[in-house]
Amino acid sequence: MIHKLSDVQCENIGENTNIWQFCIILKNAKIGNNCNINAQVLVENDVIIGDNVTIKSGVQIWDGVTLEDNVFIGPNVTFTNDLMPRSKQYPKEFLKIIIKKSASIGANSTIVGGITIGEYAMIGAGSVVTKDVGTQELWYGNPAIHKGYVCKCGQKCDKTLICHQCYL
Repeated sequence: MIHKLSDVQCENIGENTNIWQFCIILKNAKIGNNCNINAQVLVENDVIIGDNVTIKSGVQIWDGVTLEDNVFIGPNVTFTNDLMPRSKQYPKEFLKIIIKKSASIGANSTIVGGITIGEYAMIGAGSVVTKDVGTQELWYGNPAIHKGYVCKCGQKCDKTLICHQCYL
């Protein structure tokens, strides 16, 4: 379903993907199956979005961003792709950002270009992420720092990477 009030130029959109009102999806983006792209989202050309991805309202996904399968992007998350931006001066290549499968990014977080966020990682709301984040790591703050680990179910856990509920 593509809402009639969206501007979707892309034809590479998977089955059962919903794109809500006031979204702009540029021609060369790739969007997987069963995604939910909420209102007021911008997706540029050099973007890959996997299957089962949720993108909440107010997110801009710039060239160079890859969201793997089952990723959650909270409202108003900001991605950057140029560490030294100047008006009308473009880098030879934009920085890449890779959000690995099943990672979650909390509302109003900023993800700086050139980093990877690992599988099942969780970024707390309002964080500014300037470094790579490992598998199942919990990061938050400004700048975001490693604060612990999360189970694949999303609950906090220890270095065994399995929470008390899943262990039993």
